Amino acid sequence: MSGAALGLEIVFVFFLALFLLHRYGDFKKQHRLVIIGTLLAWYLCFLIVFILPLDVSTTIYNRCKHAAANSSPTENSNITGFHATATPVPSQHPCFKPWSYIPDGIMPIFWRVVYWTSQFLTWILLPFMQSYARSGGFSITGKIKTALIENAIYYGTYLLIFGAFLIYVAVNPHLHLEWNQLQTIGIAAANTWGLFLLVLLLGYGLVEIPRSYWNGAKRGYLLMKTYFKAAKLMTEKADAEETLEDVMEEVRKVNESIKYNHPLRKCVDTILKKCPTEYQEKMGRNMDDYEDFDEKHNTYPSEKSLVKLHKQVIYSVQRHRRTQVQWQILLEQAFYLEDVAKNETSATRQFVHTFQSPEPENKFLQYFYNPTVEWYWECLLRPWFYRILAVVLSIFSVIVVWSECTFFSTTPVLSLFAVFIQLAEKTYNYIYIEIACFLSIFFLSICVYSTVFRIRVFNYYYLASHHQTDAYSLLFSGMLFCRLTPPLCLNFLGLTHMDSSISHQNTQPTAYTSIMGSMKVLSFIADGFYIYYPMLVVILCIATYFSLGTRCLNLLGFQQFMGDNDMTSDLVDEGKELIRREKRKRQRQEEGENRRREWKERYGQNREDSTRNRNVHVDPKESNLSDISTNRSASKYTRANNRTERDRIELLQDVEPLDFNAETFTDDPLESEPGRYQPGGRYLSMSHSRIFDDV
Repeated sequence: MSGAALGLEIVFVFFLALFLLHRYGDFKKQHRLVIIGTLLAWYLCFLIVFILPLDVSTTIYNRCKHAAANSSPTENSNITGFHATATPVPSQHPCFKPWSYIPDGIMPIFWRVVYWTSQFLTWILLPFMQSYARSGGFSITGKIKTALIENAIYYGTYLLIFGAFLIYVAVNPHLHLEWNQLQTIGIAAANTWGLFLLVLLLGYGLVEIPRSYWNGAKRGYLLMKTYFKAAKLMTEKADAEETLEDVMEEVRKVNESIKYNHPLRKCVDTILKKCPTEYQEKMGRNMDDYEDFDEKHNTYPSEKSLVKLHKQVIYSVQRHRRTQVQWQILLEQAFYLEDVAKNETSATRQFVHTFQSPEPENKFLQYFYNPTVEWYWECLLRPWFYRILAVVLSIFSVIVVWSECTFFSTTPVLSLFAVFIQLAEKTYNYIYIEIACFLSIFFLSICVYSTVFRIRVFNYYYLASHHQTDAYSLLFSGMLFCRLTPPLCLNFLGLTHMDSSISHQNTQPTAYTSIMGSMKVLSFIADGFYIYYPMLVVILCIATYFSLGTRCLNLLGFQQFMGDNDMTSDLVDEGKELIRREKRKRQRQEEGENRRREWKERYGQNREDSTRNRNVHVDPKESNLSDISTNRSASKYTRANNRTERDRIELLQDVEPLDFNAETFTDDPLESEPGRYQPGGRYLSMSHSRIFDDV
């Protein structure tokens, strides 16, 4: 099993990152480099979280093996005389290799590759790709140029911070600049920035995640919040539609002014390809390509203005499509919550849906998750399950807050994470060590990462599920993950006292800690910021519990869901009315479809039977006449087709030919109806040469 656990987790984490990226990104429409860059960033961050427990168990085994090797000479030195030179007596130290043991030399190389790749992504590649994906340029060179200009200030800030650390180290006479120390300074700068943001996100997630599950057990709360979201989303949806109309109007003007032989026509065609299909058809019908661009002295837009318009088109189309999809999803959620509220008082204990799902249900799932099981789960078991889960998560949150405030104390050990790991280390229960480490770091990761998925910075950064996240937000999330994960892991190792700089013990460090380097170069960070700044999580948890951030946003004019607010009540009523209106509209559609289906089933079969009986008893001559009249009527009602279709109908069916005795005739014979008076003074249907042909 040596190295097998590492290989299995590498494969599992890859598919986990791929699944999450497929949920939020769009593999078909987004650029491949955006997908690959985001997938690599998410994959490396998740990999660090999953592999770190294996590093802890391997380090504990190596410490045990090292202690056993050091204790053997001591035991043998007690043997007197010639026995002192004999073979050492085997140690009785209870060391055995864990099932997930990773051979020496693999973990340092693995961590070094993973860490420096993630740092290269977050500080250099992903910011450049963000500007490249958001650029409205029409060529690769133009997009690269725009990305370099936008990131000049970004990279200059990093160089300034790094230069400040270099000056500090150079001024200190007790320090000498070496490559390892420079590397440590860079790592310290990156981890300091990440730890600053980590504590903010962690303080929010430790309170909000248990509270969200507790409120999830309240049906009335969820339904009111859904109504509130519907009112806000409708406003955003209307704004997105209005913005799209304005941008499409600008595109229409540009499309009409720049003709086919203009040098910038290729840029306009590129913009038109990004527009919705209905707008492309409207603009295509109004094009006058026979006009040359230099025939009229008009003012034409510049390439710079077209680049700006291209950027606006990409943004407005993405936002419009996202709001449309989110509106449909929110409607389904609201309808389902209303169904749950109605079925709670059901005497039959059968879950009844107001609207059937448009997608075909899986028969295997439908067999086990039948209406009875669904009723017991949704109306009876799920609320209690959410309450129990909220209590368990609250206990975890209290343990994390306590450990963050006391992990620097080594005598006595106050951090509960360190107590659990040290108890397992005494018995060398590697399975328990890995499970405890995994659950601890997994909970910390959920609190931090879920906040990254929840936060929304206006329309600048927003992770929307169901493939509605734009490229810029995906890359930004990858940057955040790569910056948050290393300090998160260092914080976890400090909580468990596996970091020697926290435990102040001369023990073998983990392979991950050895890659980070010794922070003694920057003592004010190692002994100050890393120790005392995480205590700020207590204040952040209190602020989140009393919803201070939500109240501040409400005061600033950003409506947030609060039960004791008049604006919230108004938006809830508005959303309820919107949901009711959409529900009536969908009910009318279903009723219309049902009526058409019933009419087709009732009268369509009778019509087929009567037609079949009439055809059986009809005379052959009458059948021939019927076919001819049918062909005539068919030719009459196919005039709206194009000329090619009409020519084919004229060849295949018995269509009346043109009356060449008339003075004038139309280009299309099918435009002349039977019985229409022609300029020649006769009706075509009464032509002498055709009057008895059908008899």
